[in-house]
Amino acid sequence: MIPAKTHRATPGQTVGPFFAYGLEFPKQHEVVFPHSPGAIVLSGTVYDGAGAPIPDALVEIFGADADGSVPRARGAFRRDDHTFTGFGRAFTDDEGRYSFWTREPGGIRGRAGFFAAIVFARGLPDKLHTRIYSPADDDALAADPLLSALTSQERASLVATRTPDGYLSHDIRLQGENETVFLAF
Repeated sequence: MIPAKTHRATPGQTVGPFFAYGLEFPKQHEVVFPHSPGAIVLSGTVYDGAGAPIPDALVEIFGADADGSVPRARGAFRRDDHTFTGFGRAFTDDEGRYSFWTREPGGIRGRAGFFAAIVFARGLPDKLHTRIYSPADDDALAADPLLSALTSQERASLVATRTPDGYLSHDIRLQGENETVFLAF
């Protein structure tokens, strides 16, 4: 016989606002050395459900190299200004903006290039997983299995835009109008 439960489950805890302790490391947003050959800036703003910027969110990215190869180099937490590990972490500023120095990811096995992204923010019971696709190859984007299963508005929430200087811009909206598509993991 299984004994009856005598206590309710403890409610989940949110991921912030005190999650920054112990997460920071030097040059965490510099996946590549700034202004090195092939280096670009990926930046954007993280918004809450009311459309207000979130000043204390954390965004992590992992992406393939420009040729589509998955980085296997050690040193993601100790930047040496030469090794591309594909991993970066950036806190948002007071206006909710994040930015990374990285390389534009190439497609793996002919697929569209993307950054795997994770968002941590106060009030979230768990981290959120999403993708930030490179706008470089329209044919690869059209053939992508995830993107082709979405509406045009949902697809737009996952594809970065090219800035006039050749960098990438991508806003992340946690809820509401134009909410970013998040993935169950």
